[in-house]
Amino acid sequence: MSSYKEILDCLRTSFLSGKTRSEQFRISQLEALERFLEENKNTIIEALAKDLHKSTFESEVSELSMVRTEINFAINNLRSWMKDEYVDKNLATKLDSAFVRKDPYGVALIIAPWNYPIHLTLIPLIGAISAGNCVILKPSEISANSEKVIAELLPPYLDKDCFAVVSGGVPETTQLLELKFDYIFFTGSPNVGKIIMAAAAKHLTPLTLELGGKNPCFVDKGVNLSNTANRIVWSRFFNAGQTCVAPDYILCDTETRDQLVPALRDSVEKFFGKEPQKSPDFGRIVNDKNFQRLKAMLGSGKVVVGGETDENDKYIAPTVLVDVKETDPVMQEEIFGPILPVLTVENVEKAVEFINQHERPLALYAFSPDNKVVNHVLDRTSSGGFCGNDGMMHMTLISLPFGGIGNSGMGMYHGKYSFDTFSHFRACLLRNTGLESLNTLRYPPYSERNLGLLLQAIETKRRGFCSIQ
Repeated sequence: MSSYKEILDCLRTSFLSGKTRSEQFRISQLEALERFLEENKNTIIEALAKDLHKSTFESEVSELSMVRTEINFAINNLRSWMKDEYVDKNLATKLDSAFVRKDPYGVALIIAPWNYPIHLTLIPLIGAISAGNCVILKPSEISANSEKVIAELLPPYLDKDCFAVVSGGVPETTQLLELKFDYIFFTGSPNVGKIIMAAAAKHLTPLTLELGGKNPCFVDKGVNLSNTANRIVWSRFFNAGQTCVAPDYILCDTETRDQLVPALRDSVEKFFGKEPQKSPDFGRIVNDKNFQRLKAMLGSGKVVVGGETDENDKYIAPTVLVDVKETDPVMQEEIFGPILPVLTVENVEKAVEFINQHERPLALYAFSPDNKVVNHVLDRTSSGGFCGNDGMMHMTLISLPFGGIGNSGMGMYHGKYSFDTFSHFRACLLRNTGLESLNTLRYPPYSERNLGLLLQAIETKRRGFCSIQ
């Protein structure tokens, strides 16, 4: 097998040849990616079932459909995205052409996670292809069956001179990060994100970090308990809780907690039956390491729903905890599993205060019958994304950017935001070769008269009048 540097050099040669820049080439690769999904659909679904016990329904909704949507949206809009954007000019450049050119970065490295191994590998790839980049793709070795599908079945569909898939674990990723890429896109934990960022800094490589965190979910008094419980249970226990935007913990007052817990229990039973382990719709923990980590969290607070485990099956029941303290293990890191702690606060102000005392999350949720309360939480907090009166549904809109802030990441993608992320916005000014007399104002020897005229030609004046009393 070629060394990673040889692969990178080959891709960079292809990029510098201009091969990836045409609209026709980009469309052809996106269409090839769509064929990969369609022709290998059953194999992909089987791999996801082996890796995560993911149901066909969840695989279709959260993996295949979202990728297809991104491909179709990119193909439908690529021509307009690629066009130069002409900008306003000052008096000094009125006769010139000023525009923003969307240039590809070059060769991008995409490092994907294990929890949505198709979706979170291919959607960044769609953005990179759309923007005209070459790519080295590194799927996660933890979801081994999905990694094998991508490594063995995807490459024949894509141009081998422009795209490559690299398998392996930490040693292989470390070797890749020693090389100079033109862009890095990483999805994973904040701790690993710091390692990726440090490696990128050695080469001053721009990057996007899609990380995670503890996503708060405030539940106000007076909510429709059944509807609220359904939406929280669905979003928390989808993919067995192994979702970066899942609600990580609930904040509510004591009275609401006592009403909400039975509703949560009812929703769990309605969705997964009295024995969720037998449900075909409930997933499993990806490996023993994560199973043991999650099992240890069950000692926090008091179990009021679920709590059962089966090590051989890597099964942890949909679980709700109460009487949880801020210092308990379950509150020290992103849970990333089917455990939902409920913490009590006096009111929405105390909830906002609690949220703002912690790292800014990837997502934040607020349930209330009063839109003023939802908007209050929105106005007074900061997070990557926000959804009122539901969980995770903002992810279904590719018209919205997806990304974190602070400890939950930097940068954004989905839809056109993916194209923009993998594009360098190049400032361009094409000037007239004549009319030199207009340029004499800026040439030495300088004079007060020329300074005044030049400032008139290049300065922007304020419109109207604004007075702050």
